[in-house]
Amino acid sequence: MTPAETLTLAAYFFVLIILAVYGWHRYYLVYLYMANRHKDPRPAGPLSPLPAVTIQLPLYNEMYVADRLIDAVCGLDYPRELLEIQVLDDSIDETRTIAESAVRRFAAEGFDIRYLHRADRTGYKAGALEAGLKVARGEFVAIFDADFIPRPDFLTQLLPYFANPKVAMVQARWGHINQDYSLLTKIQSILLDGHFVLEHGGRHRAGRFFNFNGTAGIWRRVAIDDAGGWQHDTLTEDLDLSYRAQLRGWQFVFAPHVIAPAEVPVEMNGFKSQQHRWAKGSIQTCRKLLPRILSADIPLGVKAEAFFHLTANFNYPLMCVLSVLMFPAMKIRYNMGWYEMLLIDVPLFFAATFSVCNFYMICQREIHHDWRARTRYLPFLMSIGIGLCINNTKAVFEALFNKQTEFTRTPKYRIEGAGDDFVGKKYRQSVIVQPLIELGLGLYFTWTVFYALASQIYATVPFLVLFQIGFLYTGLLSLVQQFAEDPVVLKTQVASGK
Repeated sequence: MTPAETLTLAAYFFVLIILAVYGWHRYYLVYLYMANRHKDPRPAGPLSPLPAVTIQLPLYNEMYVADRLIDAVCGLDYPRELLEIQVLDDSIDETRTIAESAVRRFAAEGFDIRYLHRADRTGYKAGALEAGLKVARGEFVAIFDADFIPRPDFLTQLLPYFANPKVAMVQARWGHINQDYSLLTKIQSILLDGHFVLEHGGRHRAGRFFNFNGTAGIWRRVAIDDAGGWQHDTLTEDLDLSYRAQLRGWQFVFAPHVIAPAEVPVEMNGFKSQQHRWAKGSIQTCRKLLPRILSADIPLGVKAEAFFHLTANFNYPLMCVLSVLMFPAMKIRYNMGWYEMLLIDVPLFFAATFSVCNFYMICQREIHHDWRARTRYLPFLMSIGIGLCINNTKAVFEALFNKQTEFTRTPKYRIEGAGDDFVGKKYRQSVIVQPLIELGLGLYFTWTVFYALASQIYATVPFLVLFQIGFLYTGLLSLVQQFAEDPVVLKTQVASGK
């Protein structure tokens, strides 16, 4: 081999081995979950007397869902005299009028509900929560994002866990009210199920650290203060506070049987924006807290799991490198002999990819009776995960190089069923360059698939197709959705000759 070929293969296998290690870690999470199934969380006893609870609703330009959220929260089954509701609205559009009107309506009915508006978004969501906490009267604080619809028994189901004075936070599992809207929403629901059921479930049952997800959870207020309060030097203030609190010795509880229904993004660019924020924030938190975690006086298993959790998004730059190297590495290996390629390349790819199928298949089996039907979405789930690598690699490098960006909210359109539509609504995002790069990679892999077929390297084709579909789907859907016209507007333009 030439030096260039040697360097190419060395880089290729280096990347593939690291991805395989993180793939094997998924098996370990499943093992933690299964090995500790007998450790389902149980409340320590009834919480008596019932405490005062503050509910914080952070909003920013949520005109389609603000009223729905406030209605749901005011329908919680909890003594009204012990309930305080804070609508923390940083909006600069019609949301202000909608939220204020809802607050006045429920205040007239006797609810302790306040509308708090900030003139600037200092600290973004973390800043809003921090400002609200300064004037809150509750011993416990529940938080809901604008796309959630908490069920009436939310508080009564979760508060008993705080009978244990060491418990700082209790997290509910997210539900998905619009999971059947499209392929994208179905994939997101499966991804989120895996995160909650197996990641949270496995870590919690095994005594590892896990995180509050920013919404659909309850905090003990003194734990927030003890951990240093809400800080806004990362985009994932929830992850940051979670690790700081657990390092202080506080315990977290995940209650998988309590489900908080929510709306998942229906637009590819909105989904990408959400994933970008989560990926960037997790790397920011990694930079901030991982050295403290590794030097803390906590068990080695807790440190190792925290390392894998906080560094997981570094896989996305590796996926980008792998995407570029796959064709030249395949060609070099083919010229060396297909037998060696099958013995080395395919097992590594299998370790890196099949672990994903196994992870999400087991998750769906745990919570859905129709789990076998849902497994047909797993190839698309892997493809979309690959297609996100450009988007999330950008997030990782922004975090590494300390590029400051604002907290970009995920657009919510109140899409609850098949008949709802987001076309023509506000908040839609426009991104051109990134989808074009994704399309370019999709075409690159299309050509690579044809090369593999022509060269009869059939064993590599399934893996190549995953990359091809992933990049083409994320790129095309981003462009199609952002240029889609509202049919009413389009008819008007045609009629007027525009």
